[in-house]
Amino acid sequence: MDKFTLTLPGHVLFGRGTARRAVSEVLARGKRPLVVRGRSCGFADELIADLEREGAKVTVLSGSGEPTLPQLETALRQAQEAGPTVVLAIGGGSVIDLAKAVAALLPQEGAPLDYLEVVGRGQPLERDPLPVFALPSTAGTGAEATRNAVIGVPGAARKVSLRDPRMIPDLAIVDPALTDGCPRHVTLASGLDALTQVIEPYLSKRANPLTDAICRDAIPRGLSALTRLMQGDEPGARDEMAYVSLCGGIALANAGLGAVHGLAGVIGGRTGLAHGAICGRLLVPALVENRAALLVAGLPVERIDWLCDLLADTFGTGADTALTAFQRWIDAQGLPYLPDPGDAGETRTAWAREAQGASSMKSNPVDLDARQLGRILSAATQGA
Repeated sequence: MDKFTLTLPGHVLFGRGTARRAVSEVLARGKRPLVVRGRSCGFADELIADLEREGAKVTVLSGSGEPTLPQLETALRQAQEAGPTVVLAIGGGSVIDLAKAVAALLPQEGAPLDYLEVVGRGQPLERDPLPVFALPSTAGTGAEATRNAVIGVPGAARKVSLRDPRMIPDLAIVDPALTDGCPRHVTLASGLDALTQVIEPYLSKRANPLTDAICRDAIPRGLSALTRLMQGDEPGARDEMAYVSLCGGIALANAGLGAVHGLAGVIGGRTGLAHGAICGRLLVPALVENRAALLVAGLPVERIDWLCDLLADTFGTGADTALTAFQRWIDAQGLPYLPDPGDAGETRTAWAREAQGASSMKSNPVDLDARQLGRILSAATQGA
């Protein structure tokens, strides 16, 4: 058996009602918490009030959309004045990413670009980050269990990562009740992101026996739960999706991702489209292209075929048409297509070439060239 490492959150609390334990956990780390919150997460108001009632001096930062370098720099200035002892994130994956980035960079001497990969110097953190407690309010990114934060850099038109094993949250409190009532379009996009993040690590070159076990359990759970949630809200399905999202964070932190996320980082930086919607549009075309490339290379396709069998059972079709059935289901749910740049494919070709250098591409099950990546983009683009 090959060697592997396993990186996990310091502690995980999962289940309905666990969010109430956040106050005592935060106060155990000091009386000066920095709360990074999503604007639409009503539970954050209760939690902040409870902390202040217990004598904590709370500093609050609001996250809006996927974090950018200018937003991160502003947040760092505000947090520096507060001198927090712990960072508490309450919200979606973007809020958690912002919190992790602030916690990681506050103790450092350099500027953010010194530590960002691809567009920055990518140097390692010199000092330990502040402790981070994460409470996700959506089921998608698994950011409560990952060791990176995705930051948009407008000047480079890219989304890149700040990455360090020490950035993984000290505590992940996954309370599915926080996702109840999430809008349907958000549930769809985030749910497809969660599915992608258990499928890509399962297919990854870096997969190991433990990530395989996690993903093989989570993939069918996610498919069942997401299809049910598209028919109507259901607490049991919300619980399952929260679990799948957590599994995806653990799996990708240890086995990496693939072409979907390699392309998504470029497309998100260029277009500003929501990450989950991009991943959902790219997922089936990437599976089709990967399977064809694996066959040409004489490499095994058993893992993709296992997934096709599962999709066939889910959508009542044959294994040979399972990916088509999955794509038709995604289309029927109303997930937006990628926009057509209208320049005879030149922009898509440029995106494909740029994505070849993304860190996620290193874990894809087979090397894909710009032409192959371009076909994935074309299949995900309306009118292409």
